Amino acid sequence: MQFEDRFKSEADCREYLLRLRWPDGFVCPKCGHGQAWWVQRDLYRCAKCDYQASLTAGTIFHGSRTPLMVWFRAMWHVTHARFGVSALGLQKELMLGSYHTAWAWMHKLRAAMVRPGRDRLGGTIEVSVMYMGGHHPGKRGRGAEGKNLVVAVVQSEGNRIGRIRLRRIQNASASELEKIVAQEVEPGSTVLTDGWSGFGGLGALGYKHVAIRKGAGRGEPSLAQTAKVAQLMDQWLRKTHQNGVQCAYLDYCLDEFTFRFNRRTWRSRDKLFDALVQQAAMVPPPTRAKNPPAGSSMLVAQAQT
Repeated sequence: MQFEDRFKSEADCREYLLRLRWPDGFVCPKCGHGQAWWVQRDLYRCAKCDYQASLTAGTIFHGSRTPLMVWFRAMWHVTHARFGVSALGLQKELMLGSYHTAWAWMHKLRAAMVRPGRDRLGGTIEVSVMYMGGHHPGKRGRGAEGKNLVVAVVQSEGNRIGRIRLRRIQNASASELEKIVAQEVEPGSTVLTDGWSGFGGLGALGYKHVAIRKGAGRGEPSLAQTAKVAQLMDQWLRKTHQNGVQCAYLDYCLDEFTFRFNRRTWRSRDKLFDALVQQAAMVPPPTRAKNPPAGSSMLVAQAQT
C-alpha cells in the first residue's frame, strides 16, 4: 500500500527518476537547454535543438522493455525485506514466468548497490582475510582448496562497527592485500591486522600498522569486529540464499551485504529504496550475465584472526 501511494502510475515513476537524474530540472546533454517535452517511453525531446535524450541511458534500466513501475516494485520489495530476497523469492513476489529473468534483475540491482566514487574508510580500521566455502577435506585456512578468499575492511568505532568493505581476492599475497587496503582505507589511518606476512608492508604505505597476536588478553587490541561481520554475513547468506551462491556470483552478494550493513541504522526502509534508485540512476547496466547458478553448495564465512 505504501508503494501504491507513492507510485500510482508509470508517469509517477518517470517523474521520480527525472528528478534524480536532473535535480535542478532537465538539461539537454547536447546543447544545455533547460526545456523539453516527453515523446515516448523514456525519451525527452529538447525544445531547442530537438535532441532526444533518454531518461534511462547510463542507468541499469537502459535497454529494458520492462516498465519502470515493475522495476520500482522489485526494488521496493528487495529493500523492504529485512534480509533481502533471492532470485526465487523475487520471481514469486512479482509472479514472473522465468527464474532467469528474476535472477538477471537481481544481478543488475546488486550492481547498483555499489555507489560510484564512494569515499575510503578512515580512523581505526580492522583488516582480515576470511575464507568462504563449504566444508572440504584437506588443508584448512588461507591455502585451503575450494575456498574463496575475502578481505573484510571494517571501521572500528570503539565497541561499535562503522562502515565496511568486502572484496574477493585471488590470493593473500602482499601485493593483493596492499592494493585492497590502498583502495579502501585513507592514508594515515590505524590498520589492525593479524600477523600474516602479507600485511607487513602497510607501514611503508603510510598506515599506522598494528599486528595483533593470537590469543590477545583482555584489554589488548583484537580483531573482534571483523569476526562479528563474518558471523553476520554467514547468517545472512544462510537466510537469504538457501540454495547457495556460486563463486562467479559471490562478488554481487558481497556488494548487497555491504549495502545493507552500511545502512543498518536507517529507521526508514523507504530511505533504503530511495538510495538504491538513486544509485541505479548513476550506474550503467552490468555486462550480460551468464546463466544463473544451480545446485551450488551453501557458503560459510569464517574469520581468520
